[in-house]
Amino acid sequence: MNAQTPSESYRCGLVAIVGRPNVGKSTLLNHLLGQKLSITSRKPQTTRHQILGIKTTARAQFVFVDTPGLHRQGKRALNRYLNRAASSVLPSVDVVLFVVEALRWTEEDDLVLEQVKRAGLPTILVVNKVDRLEDKPALLPFLAEVGGKHDFAAVVPVSALRHDNLADLEDELYRLLPVAEPMFPEDQITDRSVRFLAAEIVREKLMRSLGQELPYDLTVEIERFEEEGRLVRIGALIWVDRPGQKAIVIGRNGERLKQIGTQARKDIEAMLGRKVFLELWVKVKEGWSDDERALQSLGYRNEFE
Repeated sequence: MNAQTPSESYRCGLVAIVGRPNVGKSTLLNHLLGQKLSITSRKPQTTRHQILGIKTTARAQFVFVDTPGLHRQGKRALNRYLNRAASSVLPSVDVVLFVVEALRWTEEDDLVLEQVKRAGLPTILVVNKVDRLEDKPALLPFLAEVGGKHDFAAVVPVSALRHDNLADLEDELYRLLPVAEPMFPEDQITDRSVRFLAAEIVREKLMRSLGQELPYDLTVEIERFEEEGRLVRIGALIWVDRPGQKAIVIGRNGERLKQIGTQARKDIEAMLGRKVFLELWVKVKEGWSDDERALQSLGYRNEFE
């Protein structure tokens, strides 16, 4: 069956992926889609934007919305934005995937659960990272405990990284989607532009390279994106919060920035299937992460508000 001429049983709906920071929401999205869309790192709050990931099959179109991790309210405007970006999705979707980490439930998970209960939507509890468990027998009691915290439509243990049990998760999700025609063409995987995705790739390489030195005080803006036949020329600005951070990003003799640029260029070339010439500059915009207007100018806008 062609997804553009669905049968009466064809299903389509919006699915929010929510959870506290660092439980593997973006990794889950990427593996459900079968390709990388959301950037990942070991740092909490890597995801800063709502990202639509579209998976079209013969029986359904799943429109996933990856969201920033819901966390205790921080003092900066960026923290407030991240929480709004996550919670504002819920009133607009059909189903919720609430992702938690196996054998670990925190106060921030309770905060997410409050939002889920308030939304009153069909919700699947996804217990991720089961591949990391050393104490396997402890999983069943944990599933029973967390499954009793809410009237979940299903509780599904998975390893997003290893693709374990994702087919079962998709089956559970299919049953909860409304009968509807697809929202998007079957070959579309996101609503985001290639400029946005290129900026996210650069930011991912920065977060992975910088360790604990500068995890959240930077953002990336694409200033130039020019296509010349098989070549794409991209100019990206890396904004940092304070002058001293600029030297950290550049590194000794520019080596760190050069390495980040090489890694990002290779990923962007793989995404576009074309040769890329990538230039990176580092500039200071003091206080950008605590300035609502600056955040908007740098592309921090909630699509679902």
